[in-house]
Amino acid sequence: MSPATSMQAGQSESLSGRGLGLSLIVIATAQLMLVLDDTIANIALPSIQRELDVSSATLPWIINAYILAFGGLLLFGGRVGDLFGRRRVFRIGLGVFTVASFLGGLGTSAEQLIAARGLQGIGAALTAPNALALIATTFPVGKPRNSAMAIYGAMSALGITIGVLLGGVLTGLLSWRWVFFINIPIGLAVLAGSGVLIEGERHSSKLDMPGALSGTGAVVALTYGITHAGEHGWGNAVTLGSFTVALGLAVLFLTLQARGQHPMLPLGLFRDRNRSGSYASMLFIGAGLMGTFYLLTLYLQQVLLFSPLWTGVASLPFSAGIILGAGISSKLVERLAPRLVAGPGLVVAAFGMAWLSTLTVDSSYAVHILPALFITSFGLGMGAVTMTLTAVHGVAEERAGVASALVNMAQQIGAALGLAVLTTISLSAANARLPGAATALQDGLAANDAAAVARAGEALTYGYTTAFLAGAGMLLIAAIVVIAAVSTRRTQGAGAGAVA
Repeated sequence: MSPATSMQAGQSESLSGRGLGLSLIVIATAQLMLVLDDTIANIALPSIQRELDVSSATLPWIINAYILAFGGLLLFGGRVGDLFGRRRVFRIGLGVFTVASFLGGLGTSAEQLIAARGLQGIGAALTAPNALALIATTFPVGKPRNSAMAIYGAMSALGITIGVLLGGVLTGLLSWRWVFFINIPIGLAVLAGSGVLIEGERHSSKLDMPGALSGTGAVVALTYGITHAGEHGWGNAVTLGSFTVALGLAVLFLTLQARGQHPMLPLGLFRDRNRSGSYASMLFIGAGLMGTFYLLTLYLQQVLLFSPLWTGVASLPFSAGIILGAGISSKLVERLAPRLVAGPGLVVAAFGMAWLSTLTVDSSYAVHILPALFITSFGLGMGAVTMTLTAVHGVAEERAGVASALVNMAQQIGAALGLAVLTTISLSAANARLPGAATALQDGLAANDAAAVARAGEALTYGYTTAFLAGAGMLLIAAIVVIAAVSTRRTQGAGAGAVA
């Protein structure tokens, strides 16, 4: 048995005495809170705009500030955890996130709210990769880790759905400020319970600040470019400039990592084709997961005229599918090679999204939408959990934070890319049928013009179904990547591989 394996076994043994179950509850609740914040603020945007008199151009930054800070600093957060202790950085991140939520709830201007959202993103970037690394380094390989990862993955999906549902309830019954205040009791409870977590070994090395700055800058520029493209077009000068900056900083970052003595991102992580394939597939999984949910939310509200609250309720099968897929895949990977689980799962998800591409303006929720949504999310659950396990499997303990950060970063960039690409496709297709379809729908509803509403609804539905078909193609690409690149035959059962 290697020293790393012995250390992990010792940690798991001592952890079992303090309650593996409580440790998992702490980590899973933290993940739920972070993902919930991706969507909960969306529902509150109209109320925020009215009360704080936020311009339409500024409003998206209440969402984008969180996305940019979160995605840009994930790698930094993972590396800091490797060097200074994962539990310590996990706690710091939670503290920052909780304080930022309090400040956001007290915000009296758009500028204050955007600053608080950016601070939330910083806290999330310190928390998320260390939460995943704590699973990878403290739960033994096999059933305990697989079950923990399944619950972790389920929390990601549940957070998206609960964000929409809870956002509608809190905004409607109380105030938009409570979409931020709700994080305070959750954050304090997780902080109180974090004492049960094992700190783990700290590693003597230096923090690569040039690498941190160039790497963070590259991810921020890339994410900003993708987000900007979704709003202003892929040929926009600012969009192209952002991509150019991202490319230049990425080249500088990779050069520094290849030559540095203490690289922030050890490039050796990518020498394993299975790990590289897992990261690549997670890009497409993130795009499919967020793209599906976002577009279907718009379809339910704009075409079927569901209220925000009922939209959240109608989205619950999405979480149910992810949870079931995650649970089943965590059992299957104990007996089957990863690609034999993730590949078919992603094909199932693609089929579900292709089914969604056949929606019409009068599709039945129970007969058409519910089963298609469930099938899509079930397949995504199988693919996401399996590829996460494969990405962190066999990673040296001192690199677990970085490896975990890359999983989160791939999902975050994929989500931003999926939203931008699928939204662009949807808008272009809808406007080809009826220019200004979304505006035409609102005008028709205001004028009580049934014919105008019907025309706009048909155009919007055509846009959404075209985007769903493109999303199905993305998930098929993910399945092909898994089948072609993830060639390991090792299962994730007990004793399947020591930490290298």
